[in-house]
Amino acid sequence: MPAQGGAARPAPARRMPRPRLTGLGGGLFACAGMVLVAGICWLLFSSSLFVYGLLFVPVAAAAALWVRPADLITAPISAPIAFAAGVWPISGGSGGFGGQLMGLVSALSLHAGWLYAGTLVAALIAVVRKAVLIGKRRLPRRTASTS
Repeated sequence: MPAQGGAARPAPARRMPRPRLTGLGGGLFACAGMVLVAGICWLLFSSSLFVYGLLFVPVAAAAALWVRPADLITAPISAPIAFAAGVWPISGGSGGFGGQLMGLVSALSLHAGWLYAGTLVAALIAVVRKAVLIGKRRLPRRTASTS
C-alpha cells in the first residue's frame, strides 16, 4: 500500500544488532558460544582443535562487536577466557584431574596461534570502535567552534 504522497516507503535495511551486552554479558556470551562450538566440534569433527580454533575467531569478533561502548576493554580480556572454557571438554585429557589439567595445558599451548588470533581480532575491533566513538564526540565540537 503506498504512503500518503503516493510513493512507496523503502524497506528498512537489515543490519547488525546494536551493541547491548555489558562486559560480563559479553564474556558470558563468548564462553557460552565457545562451549557450544566445542560441542559441535566434538559431535561433528571428532574433537578437532583446528576447527575449534577456526570458529573461535568469529565468536571473539562477535563478542567485541556486541559489547557496549563503555565496556569495550572487556572484549580482548574475555576472549582468552572463553577459549579456555570451551577447549576444556575437547582437550583430550585422561585419568582424573591431573590428566584433564595436562590435556587443557597441552591444548592451550599447541593451539596458542588461534588464541592469539582471536584475541587480536577482538582487540582490533575494540580499538577501532573506540576511535570511531572518540571521533564522533569531537566532530560536533569542531563544527560548533568553526561557526
